[in-house]
Amino acid sequence: MTADEAAMTDLPSGIEARFIKTANGLRVHCLEAAGGTRGTLLLLHGFPELAFSWRHLMPILAAEGYRVIAPDQRGYGRTTGWTVGYDVDLTEFGMINLVRDQVALLAALGIDHVDGVIGHDFGSPVAAWCALIRPDLFQAAICMSAPFAGPPEWAVAEDPIHDDLSALTPPRRHYQWWYSDGGANDDMMSAPGGLPWFLRAYFHCKSADWPDNRPYRLSGWTAEALAEMPRYYIMDDGVGMAATALAMAPDDDRCDWLTAADLAVYADEYGRTGFQGGLNWYRSTTSATGPAELRLYAGRRIEVPTAFIGGASDWGVYQMPGALETMTGEACADYRGTTLIDGAGHWVQQEQPAKTAKAVLSFLQGL
Repeated sequence: MTADEAAMTDLPSGIEARFIKTANGLRVHCLEAAGGTRGTLLLLHGFPELAFSWRHLMPILAAEGYRVIAPDQRGYGRTTGWTVGYDVDLTEFGMINLVRDQVALLAALGIDHVDGVIGHDFGSPVAAWCALIRPDLFQAAICMSAPFAGPPEWAVAEDPIHDDLSALTPPRRHYQWWYSDGGANDDMMSAPGGLPWFLRAYFHCKSADWPDNRPYRLSGWTAEALAEMPRYYIMDDGVGMAATALAMAPDDDRCDWLTAADLAVYADEYGRTGFQGGLNWYRSTTSATGPAELRLYAGRRIEVPTAFIGGASDWGVYQMPGALETMTGEACADYRGTTLIDGAGHWVQQEQPAKTAKAVLSFLQGL
């Protein structure tokens, strides 16, 4: 039996893994922590993460009485049924289909609604779109580390940002467009020092452990303002993510919140699957077809209670200038507050799980 045919083992106490076949064509690898009768929570990971990224948070929420479900999303981990490769139909990895995956998963589990959908990183917009499109199923939402600015508008203006970034000295490039290139997967998979060391460097440089993560609100969506962010967001043109992250690598592999055993899980899973499944999410976003499909919902807001949680040392909170302000004032009809957690960078639920759980529970208890 291959790894993607077997459920994950050696999980923290109280978490079990199993596979769920859905009507959307997936065999979803799901982690679950059984709670009492307080309701059900759906946790959606980002890039380059897994359901495993919620390992610290799940037992805490389950101990408070919640049934907690965290799937490996399409393109990730041990979930199968998605098309492997670069030359694929990107609508399979588009936002509407990612929401469809979660609706199909709930149907397969016999769950008629969840009390909260919580998304981190690229899982954050998936959670937001779940709540916007199907508020009957997803009755509250928490976006983590990536604010939701609402659906794209119908008016499409020419955006010179990429030409402007290229014109800087030295020339720069937005990481999401680099992730959309055909060579991105091979660059990271063949990183000097091996995949585990690249992942260690990548998790480190976006965490509160990297001392230069001192984020602030940017003045606007201009090349000069974006270039104030670290290179892992606005990269040197012609330099891949492997070299970018490794230039910010820690002195060794010791880390309180990402142990050697934790890192081995990520390295084993991505060593088997590669990054392309997750990178196809970025390709859908940066293509013309992804945003065009979402314009059907232009003018719609999230109507269910919504909150934002991020790390105080996370540049992701500000990487889209104005997004957090739009989320708090326009994109959500029932916004319940922003929590920025000290001692956490981008990987807030891994770096500071107890503080993150406290913020999540405070939001849920206020519903």
